[in-house]
Amino acid sequence: MKKVLKMQDLDCANCAAKMEDAIRKIDGVEQVSISFLAQKMTLHAPEERMEEILDAAQKACRKIEPDCCILR
Repeated sequence: MKKVLKMQDLDCANCAAKMEDAIRKIDGVEQVSISFLAQKMTLHAPEERMEEILDAAQKACRKIEPDCCILR
């Protein structure tokens, strides 16, 4: 399943790249890309695990940039 989500308070492209790397390592993530300019994340993961993966992705993002959040 593909899901496109808005990112809030994503401050730099370097942080976006670090977040991509961290989210890519989450079990179940098939593909992820984060656009700093568009402030959006595109995530491909199994539908039945999407909420669990999004929770883990949020934690990974906050470790890199504490103010950043994924809007659902």
